[in-house]
Amino acid sequence: MRLLVVDDEDSLADLVASALRFSGYQVRTEQTGFDALRAVKSEPPDLVVLDVNLPDIDGFEVCRRLRRDGHQMPVVFLTARDGLDDLRTGFRQGGDDYIRKPFSLEELTLRVEALLRRTTGDQTASRRFAVGEIVLDEDAHQVLVNEKEVQLSPTEFRLLRYLMLNRDHVLSKDQILDYVWEYDFGGNAGIVETYVGYLRRKLGEGAGGRVQTVRGVGYVLRSPTPP
Repeated sequence: MRLLVVDDEDSLADLVASALRFSGYQVRTEQTGFDALRAVKSEPPDLVVLDVNLPDIDGFEVCRRLRRDGHQMPVVFLTARDGLDDLRTGFRQGGDDYIRKPFSLEELTLRVEALLRRTTGDQTASRRFAVGEIVLDEDAHQVLVNEKEVQLSPTEFRLLRYLMLNRDHVLSKDQILDYVWEYDFGGNAGIVETYVGYLRRKLGEGAGGRVQTVRGVGYVLRSPTPP
C-alpha cells in the first residue's frame, strides 16, 4: 500500500519513512503542504502521515483541502502541540488520528496498520464516480459516456473529476483554478471557461449539457432530474 509522509524535518521524515518501508509499505515523502497536495493529486496514497507545522500552509489546512477535494484516505497528524484546541481543530478538519512528538515509531506503525485495516474497503470503492450517463474511473483513468470511452486530456480529466466530486454544488472559478491548475496558480481565470468548453464538446450534447454555467458564480455538474 502507498503512504505519503509530509514533514519538513529531513531526519524525522527519513526515520518515519524507513520504519514504514520496513513494515512493507511504499512510501513517498514531501516537505511542504503544497507539495503534499500535488503529490496526492498525481498519485493518491492509501494514507497520509502529516506534520502540522509546515513552512507554507499548516497540516490542518492541507487536510481541509484534501477533504474538500474529495480525498478520503486516512490522515495521521504529527505535532509538537499539546493543546486541546489543536486536537479539536485537527479532527474537525478531517484528521483520523493524532500523535504528539516525540513518539515511538512502533506506535505510529501500529496506528497506521489499524487505520488501513478499517478503511481499505472504502478506499477501493471510492475511485469510480457516476453522474447520469457519465462514469469516471480513477484507477483506469477512463471516462465513459453512455458506455463509450471519451478521450480527455489530463487537465480535462481533473476538471471533470472535481465537478463530479461536487455534483450539484456550484464551484467558483477560483475554486476550480485552485484544484485543477495547482494551488499556487496565479494566471488568468478565463482559462476555466475555455476548458469547460472543451469538456462540454468532448462529453457530447447530452452529457455536456450537465455542465452548466451559473452566471456570476461559476459552474456546476447537474445530476439527472428524477422522473
